[in-house]
Amino acid sequence: MDFRKTDLPVFTVVIATIVILGFKDADKPVLYTFSGLEFFPEMPATANPPTVEGAALGRFLFYDPILSADHSVSCAGCHKQEAAFSDAPNRFSKGIGGKPMARNTMPLFNLAWYPSLFWDGKAASIEEQVFHPVRAHDEMNLNWTTAVQRIRQSDFYRPKFRAAFGNVEMDSVLIARAIAQFERTLISNNSRYDQVLRGEVFFTADEYEGFVLVNDQTKGDCLHCHTTDADALGTTATFSNNGLEAVFKPDGYKDKGKAAITGQLKDVGSFKIPSLRNVTVTAPYMHDGRFQTLEEVLDFYSEGVNNSYNIDPKMEYAHQGGVRLTKDEKEKIIAFLATLTDTAFLINPAYGNPFVRKK
Repeated sequence: MDFRKTDLPVFTVVIATIVILGFKDADKPVLYTFSGLEFFPEMPATANPPTVEGAALGRFLFYDPILSADHSVSCAGCHKQEAAFSDAPNRFSKGIGGKPMARNTMPLFNLAWYPSLFWDGKAASIEEQVFHPVRAHDEMNLNWTTAVQRIRQSDFYRPKFRAAFGNVEMDSVLIARAIAQFERTLISNNSRYDQVLRGEVFFTADEYEGFVLVNDQTKGDCLHCHTTDADALGTTATFSNNGLEAVFKPDGYKDKGKAAITGQLKDVGSFKIPSLRNVTVTAPYMHDGRFQTLEEVLDFYSEGVNNSYNIDPKMEYAHQGGVRLTKDEKEKIIAFLATLTDTAFLINPAYGNPFVRKK
């Protein structure tokens, strides 16, 4: 299969002018450049830029259960393309042995802009993120020594690694780099909202009023955490305690969020702020999946916020339980949120299962 021509239609391909150990000049991998990002912040530089060959390899590994102890679970098992690479509609994913995980599975897209990954920020890069689920006992439960042995012994993977990384010894770092390269190519940038930004279509009256409400500090007041006016990411990619719990002392939180990683009181009860993109297909919501619908989410922010210990000061209406939206205002906000669904991303063949042959 020629990935350069058929499986990666959303990217412009250029020849990399980089030196990669183990390659002759004529054999260097082909580096991606990304198009359609005019309304995004500048993409951060990385020491592991995606190439055609590296992303293609990572895509196979992402969909292959070879990285789980009993060959039953793949990355894609909990990150489904049709659900924006979340595990919707499941509240908690199940790994090896069928035991539910402790937190809702986050979607995967536009990860190149995120300075940290997971609800608690425990991974500082996409590459580091890859290591966690493979070795986690309740997820894939495979030690990396065995993972590397499996891949090294595979006649299927050996030539793909050579094409991506040259004549160097295959190891866990290269496996993580390949999967990270594929995940960096998961760009969501063609929703109705994006088309409005590009001047291709127009909001309906309700969609536009919903957009205004989201960014009005006296109404939805969402803009401090969920950027849709300043940039197109739909999140500041930071952390927040949004008042989910009526807790008034640090040890009152069952899940301490980011503080479990940093050990700092200021992070108690704080979790990663997810993007609003594709929010209509990633239910249930919050780190513990407590809300099944967007209506429930808006009811919470409208009248259910708890003025709790360490609540984010940006939750400026917590003293009154929330922003007090009317039924009509909630409906218009949901109309706008629906414009953030990127249907093209959800069905893009470049991101689908490469082991499934097209009919």
